Amino acid sequence: MNPRPEPGDPLNSDLQLVERTVAGDQHAYELLVIKYQRRIERLIGRMVRDVDLVQDIAQETFLRAYRALHQFRGDAQFYTWLYRIAVNTAKKSLMDLKRDPLITESALRGAAEDDDETSVLTRELTTDETPETVLAAQEVAQAVNLALEALPAELRQAVTLREIEGLSYEEIAQVMGCPIGTVRSRIFRAREAISAKVKPLLERQSGKRW
Repeated sequence: MNPRPEPGDPLNSDLQLVERTVAGDQHAYELLVIKYQRRIERLIGRMVRDVDLVQDIAQETFLRAYRALHQFRGDAQFYTWLYRIAVNTAKKSLMDLKRDPLITESALRGAAEDDDETSVLTRELTTDETPETVLAAQEVAQAVNLALEALPAELRQAVTLREIEGLSYEEIAQVMGCPIGTVRSRIFRAREAISAKVKPLLERQSGKRW
């Protein structure tokens, strides 16, 4: 009996795993879950306030994806398709609970584990760690968090997918189900709104205007 392939196996491309799952190979879908579970939970964690909801929404995402897997044709990247399901599942769950999707401070702290722009900014501010620089970094992180929370949902989702998840404009358009021009507009508006909130704080900390 041949050993079951592992996630890093070159034969385990996403499309091949999807095809094997549809053909009845349950282990193939387990590999897809293992591959994307952390990223999906991280994405959901930036949309909801209640950390207790994250795993439940992630599980529902993978369940919905499994049920719809026969519809996946490989026209888009599998993770783009999966992200769209995650976003829609999170939005539905929050609507059911009558809650607004919000970026949480804990989610931003968790982003420091990844090589994204938020963590780069934090690292730059804390290169020479002193009580003052640590406080300054915390103030900036809080300002970014508040600015993100204040954004309309569609702007928040677009900028999160771009700046934190690293998706391309084309992929975000697929996830959000809108034209690429709309994606560019939403990200531009989100960046402008965040900059307007954060720039005065940075100017005050540096003692000069940009």
